[in-house]
Amino acid sequence: MPRVAAIDCGTNSIRLLVAELTRRHDGSVDLRDLHREMRVVRLGQGVDATGRLAPEALERTREALAAYTIAARRKGAEKVRMVATSATRDAANRDEFFAMTREVLGVEAEVITGDEEARLSFTGAVGEQDPDDGPFLVADVGGGSTELVLGTWDGAQAEILGAKSVDIGCVRITERALPNDPPTEEDVEAARGVARDVLAEAFDVVDVAKAQTWIGVAGTVTTLSALAQDLPEYDSQATHLSTMSRATIDRVTAELLAADHDARAAKPVIHPGRVDVIGGGALVVQTLADELGKRGGPDRLVVSEKDILDGIALSLA
Repeated sequence: MPRVAAIDCGTNSIRLLVAELTRRHDGSVDLRDLHREMRVVRLGQGVDATGRLAPEALERTREALAAYTIAARRKGAEKVRMVATSATRDAANRDEFFAMTREVLGVEAEVITGDEEARLSFTGAVGEQDPDDGPFLVADVGGGSTELVLGTWDGAQAEILGAKSVDIGCVRITERALPNDPPTEEDVEAARGVARDVLAEAFDVVDVAKAQTWIGVAGTVTTLSALAQDLPEYDSQATHLSTMSRATIDRVTAELLAADHDARAAKPVIHPGRVDVIGGGALVVQTLADELGKRGGPDRLVVSEKDILDGIALSLA
């Protein structure tokens, strides 16, 4: 089977996975990483307020894609798939983004629906889970949107029982409801109310009480795990399949919301591109935990470094 390149262009970051795919005897596909890379380009900068992709954000994304194109070729990728999510779905000038990606990457970027985003995240996240621990609830907290997807996994195939994407994430909630640094108590309460109201749309669709295991994916969740463990530097092996209780999520969120920019920037596990928005992302995760508690969902969060990027790569099998 071929080597493939998967690119996930979100509201805050753009990521590359080059992988080798191997089909097992049971028909399932094994994915072996050859190269992973992440760059924070903040493509969604100001989109919530202006409705347009900023020229400087498009240029940062172009530079990242040029580097990714070279890396994919060097690793021998034969198939490439790029998906673009919340920021481009919402932008009035998204044609500029498409023209740029075609020119640099040589393939058409796909603006996927929120529901498709959720399904790809689920497929990537559950691949290493014991099927007996399902049904699984996967939460993908991004920059502009959050996806909840409930499903089962038999070791080879996923069955989706419910999925919903809503427009709340670390960038969107920070720009919309956290104007001060550090935020005031009034800011935090207002932001928490926004998160609850928007996430309610997902909880109306996804029956979280059916879930046995809650899995969180993407940079906000993995960063929270690194902070909870007080890691001296970011270590994906330490964060992958780690767990956080509701009490731990509350503690880390409170610490982030009390800190100013310089205090957050001094934490070596927080990527510089997340320093301004990690408090908002933590608040979204905390609101998810609170709502799961009220609705009879799982009480611990399993952190996964496998996510939509792995799902995109598997879709090329």
